[in-house]
Amino acid sequence: MFSRDVLTIDLEKEAEEICTALREAVVKRLMRRGAVVAISGGIDSSCSAALAVRAFGPKKVFGLLLPERDSSGASVRLGRQLAEHLGIDHAVEDIQPTLAAIGCYERYDAAVRRVVPEFGPGWKSKIVLPADLLDSDRMNFYRVVVEDPQGNRRSERLPLQAYLELVAATNFKQRIRKTMDYYHADRLNYAVIGTPNRLEYDQGFFVKNGDGAADVKPIAHLYKTQVYAMARHLGLPDAICSSTPTTDTYSLEQGQDEFYFVLPYPEMDLLLWAKNHQVPAAEAAGVMGLTQEQVGRVYHDIDRKRATTLPLHLTGLLVKPVDEIRK
Repeated sequence: MFSRDVLTIDLEKEAEEICTALREAVVKRLMRRGAVVAISGGIDSSCSAALAVRAFGPKKVFGLLLPERDSSGASVRLGRQLAEHLGIDHAVEDIQPTLAAIGCYERYDAAVRRVVPEFGPGWKSKIVLPADLLDSDRMNFYRVVVEDPQGNRRSERLPLQAYLELVAATNFKQRIRKTMDYYHADRLNYAVIGTPNRLEYDQGFFVKNGDGAADVKPIAHLYKTQVYAMARHLGLPDAICSSTPTTDTYSLEQGQDEFYFVLPYPEMDLLLWAKNHQVPAAEAAGVMGLTQEQVGRVYHDIDRKRATTLPLHLTGLLVKPVDEIRK
């Protein structure tokens, strides 16, 4: 029977199974000595770091804080708090100069000016989805929200080319962060730990060769609701366990449900579980307090995202097999 309790799991048993699998993957298969985790102060990276510490001990886990121009100040503060709480070595690597040198900010600003010509220094922005996706069968057209230096906001629909350029520019951030992850992993002979939860992994909410790249992903099977529960089970600080998920990518604060998901993560988790377990839309609607049509739209959006983001999961494709190499 579908209910709001379907995501309840034995957290201690799950933590032990994850840590056993981590040791098997990192030490035996990858032949590495420990783990590097990029910690943003968010729940997923914090939980992944805590599980790595449980698996390998604090002396074999290295934390990386990777702020840039548009990062929230809370990100570094919470990341440091986590590192100190776990007792792990960590470093702060400001990637803003690298992003500026590669043209990330210049390209992003130029893309916004395609839609808002006056956009410039002192302005802030983010991109968002329409707020009425549950009650509409319209295509999901993104909009750019801008705020001028006086605090006045406006929203404009993004044409496809401007949208693609904005996303391409912000993807630099995740890819440069991953470059730093692998620098430190190579330096220490450690493995890189990926931090997507099940909702993000299933729905393609990651950047290919950016935050989607890792040697092992310990929580990709856990729904985000379960990640929060696991973090509390592992005794992480309340400031982290009670944090609201954000993308921490744009200069204006942006929730994940504004940018990608139809609903906030607790509802998306439950409906993803229901979809995965063939729960009829009518049954799910009664539990969720939604209409059957609304649940049907969420189910459709789940399928659509799986189809359109499938290429993100693919590794480099070979034109012909190389039989001597066995994965």
